[in-house]
Amino acid sequence: MSDSKPRSPRGHLSTPQAALDALLAEPAGGPIHRALWLEELDRRLRPRLPVPLAAHARLANFERGRLVFVVDAPVWRAKLRLLAPELLDAARSVGLDAAELVVKTTTPAVASPQPDRKAKPLSAAVQRDLQAALASLKEPEAGGPRDAS
Repeated sequence: MSDSKPRSPRGHLSTPQAALDALLAEPAGGPIHRALWLEELDRRLRPRLPVPLAAHARLANFERGRLVFVVDAPVWRAKLRLLAPELLDAARSVGLDAAELVVKTTTPAVASPQPDRKAKPLSAAVQRDLQAALASLKEPEAGGPRDAS
């Protein structure tokens, strides 16, 4: 009976776990490990925020005692800054040496230059002029290149 798992040409098991292990290997895996660590830290700190605020705030970084959060509007920045003592205490309770809270506001997504607009119907005069212009393109000019005689 054969093993049903796919094998690489060298006979090693080829699994997504092996690919993940290779991706996380040092030194290239350092930034990935840090991103995963920050995501886990965000999951531990965000529940400590009031529910309306938690939906608009995200942990962006922690470095040299600075806890950096990103919010999506200035009003949430102000509300999060008011909670700085409680949030720093929460960070300390999970083992961070947090001394300062920095809150940054993201810029809103850039709107498309031309918003989707429905086409306006053409007036009767514009339709008539457009038809005349199209008809003039179809008619060969006398003595022009289209006149074969």
